[in-house]
Amino acid sequence: MTQTRYDVLAIGNAIVDVISDADDAFIKAQNLNKGGMTLIDADRAQSLYDAMGPGREISGGSAANTLAGLSRLGHKTAFIGQVAQDQLGDVFAHDIRATGIDFDIPARPGQPPTARCLILVTPDAQRTMNTFLGASQFLPAQLIDPDLIQSAAILYLEGYLWDPEEPRAAMRTAIDLARAAGRKVALTLSDAFVIARHGPDFLAEMEAGRIDILFANEVEITALAGTEDFEAAVAKIAAKVPLLVCTRGEHGAIAVQGNERAEVPAEPVTRLVDTTGAGDLFAAGVFAGIAQGRSLKDCLTMGAVCAAEVISHYGARPEADIKALVAGRLGS
Repeated sequence: MTQTRYDVLAIGNAIVDVISDADDAFIKAQNLNKGGMTLIDADRAQSLYDAMGPGREISGGSAANTLAGLSRLGHKTAFIGQVAQDQLGDVFAHDIRATGIDFDIPARPGQPPTARCLILVTPDAQRTMNTFLGASQFLPAQLIDPDLIQSAAILYLEGYLWDPEEPRAAMRTAIDLARAAGRKVALTLSDAFVIARHGPDFLAEMEAGRIDILFANEVEITALAGTEDFEAAVAKIAAKVPLLVCTRGEHGAIAVQGNERAEVPAEPVTRLVDTTGAGDLFAAGVFAGIAQGRSLKDCLTMGAVCAAEVISHYGARPEADIKALVAGRLGS
């Protein structure tokens, strides 16, 4: 097998996060789904943006957040996603490259504009996300570079992007290329609404042996398995993939690889500020552990350390030295 250039290459939504504080009265007045993620159109995105308080703009999207964490942990990563030729597209490209992630996908001319996620954070640390997917939904298969796919040890697919037709075709092309090159393919389920629409599709991919690593949370795994019993869901899905990683919020996380099962508690958090990006940074820690050849339990612990750091402040990007935090926690 040829040498790899990247530890992880991700395909995901290229979204600019706009993060702002809000109180419950604002959430209610704007008729928002508190704590959830709602897809909105361009007009709603503009009206909500106008009504929000001051916000911080940062390149986001679930898979991009994971790569940012991996980069901070010292790993080489690259990203495939679609932005438009506009101001937010420039913000995304500059910001993601400044994070140390290779990103060379050309911006798309014309409408729709670059995707943005308007995130309202309430005092209880809940984040209410309102996402306009814009240009991110128009990633064409011809932008999937075979050499780039083959240059990464793991291809990581964001479940959110499975929903629109064009990027779904691009991701299937990428899976084909990765499998042909003997690379691993990882998938994050992203959200229960994705599973409601594409659960059978995901199961078919797993049963065909095309997914090596699956990330899910408690809600997603039970939705995919069609049972409310968490352990039954884990048993059912773990039988279909070589490695299943499942987060359980404050109850920690588990991983199942063949006959091996590992569990870790959630890391202690002094102050819970904003849960944005917790799952994304958890995945970053796990991927770093895999790249370093660590044990299943160490991989989960690394994920838990990264998740704990990111929920202690605003935004989905680490602010502390997570590489040092992980080394201190593992004693190496």
